[in-house]
Amino acid sequence: MLHQRGHFDCQITICVFAGSNPGVQPEFAQAARDLGRDLVNRNIGLVYGGGSLGLMGILANTTLDAGGEVIGVIPGGLFQREIAHQNLTKLYTVKTMHERKALMADLADGFIALPGGFGTFDELFEIVTWSQIGIHHKPIGLLNVSHFFDPLLTLVNHASDEGFISPFHVQLLLQQETPAALLDALDAYTPPKQQSKWTELPPER
Repeated sequence: MLHQRGHFDCQITICVFAGSNPGVQPEFAQAARDLGRDLVNRNIGLVYGGGSLGLMGILANTTLDAGGEVIGVIPGGLFQREIAHQNLTKLYTVKTMHERKALMADLADGFIALPGGFGTFDELFEIVTWSQIGIHHKPIGLLNVSHFFDPLLTLVNHASDEGFISPFHVQLLLQQETPAALLDALDAYTPPKQQSKWTELPPER
């Protein structure tokens, strides 16, 4: 369940991981716009990587244009490469990528991944790993626009079938195809009773 912690004027804050490119399908950009508007309609603040380009920029601009609050977190060395957004409610500048991810996680009450590349995957899997080992118990969702995340989910299920991820921890990844449905799923989420990621070794043959 999303907890009310009171960042700025919003009761709840969601961290969104998203591509710094828009992708080739127009549905990706539309999903970012829809998510931004849905966040504002639900009085949910946005935390994200602080960039002005790609899906990140589209999401931030839509949220701001609709009257929402947007918190960016960006390493100083990426200002020129990612072109930090200059009109956010709050922009934190940190020294490293590790600090960026840690602060975004601390500011957030839940997490959503939009389509993206290596950076998005890195952020997503780190936050899932932190949930797996009990560092946090916040909901994590995939906005599976145009089935973008289907191959990733196939890989996760394959790793589970091969004994590297327990079926219990596969459940940590929520997924829906629309922002409204995903936000509903995050709000309804109840953290499962913690289970160790380490199991007994299989017997030697």
